Amino acid sequence: MMNSTVPRLGASHDDDTQAAILQRLQLGELHATPPAGAASLVETLNPLHRVKARLQVCVGEATLTVGELLAVREQQVITLNRHVDHPVDLMLEGKVIARGELVAVDDQFGIRITELPVALKV
Repeated sequence: MMNSTVPRLGASHDDDTQAAILQRLQLGELHATPPAGAASLVETLNPLHRVKARLQVCVGEATLTVGELLAVREQQVITLNRHVDHPVDLMLEGKVIARGELVAVDDQFGIRITELPVALKV
């Protein structure tokens, strides 16, 4: 490991107490072959394939005044701007990445993808 000192931003050249010590890090070798039990070669070679993303499903919207919102009671129905037979939006970071229909998967909701407006690349 090699050490060197460099001045910190905003420090004068005469002020040795403001110098930072830099160390070169030695990183392990990357292996081109997938480890045992790996899902696929693509997932192993590209670390982006392991990054988790939170998806949201938008079934519709409603516009209410604050007064109407404050007057909402249990069992009241708020009508959304989307028909029951229209697809719902699958969203990532507020952007629609796909559309689909809501389905039941055991006792949870799921979405069956019916449209991919933008081709998702590997």
